[in-house]
Amino acid sequence: MSKNILVICSSYRKGGNSDMLAERFIKGARESGNNVEKVYLSDGQISYCRGCLACQREGVTTCVMHDYAAEIAAKMNEAQVIVFSTPVYFYGMSGNLKTMLDRTNPIYGGDYKFTDIYLLAVAADDAPSAVDGTVKGIQGWIDCFERCSLKGVVFGCGVTAKGEIEGHEALYRAYELGKSVN
Repeated sequence: MSKNILVICSSYRKGGNSDMLAERFIKGARESGNNVEKVYLSDGQISYCRGCLACQREGVTTCVMHDYAAEIAAKMNEAQVIVFSTPVYFYGMSGNLKTMLDRTNPIYGGDYKFTDIYLLAVAADDAPSAVDGTVKGIQGWIDCFERCSLKGVVFGCGVTAKGEIEGHEALYRAYELGKSVN
């Protein structure tokens, strides 16, 4: 049975290392018969959550701030699988991904469809532990959505320059992880 997958790319470098991981995941997922949509956070304006909680008080599934984050949150709400692709900055996820996660408050506690979350990350640091802060941040978000869980992580360590991940084992692992989604 095919699944609807939303891949959220948080790097401003289209075609960069985390984007290349996302593309390999997508290739594997499509080969397994899944429907995949890819979005770039850099394609629109995403404002910070103001913490007004109007979405929670009024029981709406959209944010009172009508920007690109509201569009992406709506797509997240309908996806069965969500894949986050991010560079690791100072041992954490990119700032725009964290901002996007904060803006998902309108779908918190609602009838969201996603159950499976995947993380694709890259960092200049070549230590496997360099991704730990990013995983912890994503897991913190997942913990707020009781019907979903982190199904897999692919980390490409030791890559900095755009395209440097070419030939890295992480590309193969991303493809295989995408292929395993069913």
